[in-house]
Amino acid sequence: MAKPRTALILGATGGIGAEVAIALIRSGWRVRGLYRPPMRAAHRLPELSAMEWIAGDAMRQQEVVAAANGADVIVHGVNPPGYRNWRGLALPMLENAIAAAQASGARLVFPGTVYNFGPDALPRLTESSPQNPVTRKGKIRVEMEQRLQAASREGVRSLIVRAGDYFGPRSGNSWFAQGLVQPGKPVRSVRYPGRPTAGHAWAYLPDVAATVVQLLDREDQLAQFDVFHFGGHWLEPGIEMAQAIKRVVGDGSIAIRRFPWILVYAASPFVTVFREMLELRYLWQTPVRLDNSKLMAFLGAEPHTPLDQAVRASLIGLGCLPDGGSAETISARDRAPAAPPNRS
Repeated sequence: MAKPRTALILGATGGIGAEVAIALIRSGWRVRGLYRPPMRAAHRLPELSAMEWIAGDAMRQQEVVAAANGADVIVHGVNPPGYRNWRGLALPMLENAIAAAQASGARLVFPGTVYNFGPDALPRLTESSPQNPVTRKGKIRVEMEQRLQAASREGVRSLIVRAGDYFGPRSGNSWFAQGLVQPGKPVRSVRYPGRPTAGHAWAYLPDVAATVVQLLDREDQLAQFDVFHFGGHWLEPGIEMAQAIKRVVGDGSIAIRRFPWILVYAASPFVTVFREMLELRYLWQTPVRLDNSKLMAFLGAEPHTPLDQAVRASLIGLGCLPDGGSAETISARDRAPAAPPNRS
């Protein structure tokens, strides 16, 4: 019997980190999760009961390198909380992950975002679209990917899977969870932050995680530095996501309201998070679609959960719908406190 492959998850308590960890465990991988004490509620997810938890800090290179010893894959799912101090935290954490990949020989998996692209690249994004971001966070994300590409010339294998806005039963901080609905409360209204007619790309996290696992299963076919775009749920018009929430809840009286951008604007001089949100507003005013042609050609098909099924699981996980015994349930008391919306 072949020895199980080993993965280290950085950010295993976050949306993408936890979801990829669960998918890897279900596929027979040995999975380690790096966490900073004290242990957060996400460690108690039954789906992560098979994970080996290692105390450590992603900001401490020696601890990351030690945790990655013997790993075949490192998933870099860790992000600074909210939008705070990205340059001071995100870049050093990535350097530590690169050092761990160099030491262990592991492939580094990096979740990409659409922040990298300015209006000149929209509406259809391919892996070769120009990256001319107009936001501070977008520029940092470009730097991070450029650093990975440079590291590939130093022997570090990396894989970037870029997706749209995350949603799912364990989505953590996301526009769906913190912008459209209120976690832990029945849906009484839906706030939609985009222009209703502008198309928008959504990524159901279990589908993204399944895609990552399928790509890793073809390690011998991947390039040293490889990038794939995940198509996900392309909704045109974008307001269809709000309509899907109404449909799943089964209450036609639910109002779809405009997101209170005016309040964000008013508070932006005093709150860094709101300034960052305003910078990224163009992604809600213009169609943003990821071209997954390369992924489809490579895998043959993209994992895809029907929209209403994905929305239902997401609302149950957020405590907005009764679980009905669903295995996807995360109780409200076990979730971390709410934070500002974050795509990644």
